[in-house]
Amino acid sequence: MFAITRSLVRSPALRQGLQMAQAQNLREVSMKVVPAASTVKNETFFDKNNRLQREMSPHLTIYKPQLTSMLSITHRGTGIALTAGVWALGLAALTSPQDIANYASVIEGLHLSAGTLTALKFMIAYPLAFHTANGVRHLLWDTGRFLKIKEVYSTGYAMVGVSFALAAILAML
Repeated sequence: MFAITRSLVRSPALRQGLQMAQAQNLREVSMKVVPAASTVKNETFFDKNNRLQREMSPHLTIYKPQLTSMLSITHRGTGIALTAGVWALGLAALTSPQDIANYASVIEGLHLSAGTLTALKFMIAYPLAFHTANGVRHLLWDTGRFLKIKEVYSTGYAMVGVSFALAAILAML
């Protein structure tokens, strides 16, 4: 058995270990297997942890917020907000008897100042700009680029800057 195994093993260290085992005439290796399940019948995972006085796994509240986690959470939030907004506008367009011109005239009738209108447009444009910029960043990661921790942080800061600039440009239009 060892002669066949030795010829198939490419690792010199493993081959040497097999030779040593053969020299010592080790025929069997026994291992004690301990079941991972609870010894108490019908005990759940949570019951066992309570009985053994184990704490729950750490929760988000103990972690210091980091750029990477905050950007990830914000990316998910903007995705949800954009999806909800598109669905709401789509359903409103399908069910409303009026067209978009009617809603534009309602907004004009509010007589908002230019600054207020620009701020509102920025608030609408920022989730789109952020989600788009971070999506491009994720696509770059999918190609294997910018995955070192220093690059992850630098692209994160760059993405935040680009998203603010893009949202400002969209708000000025």
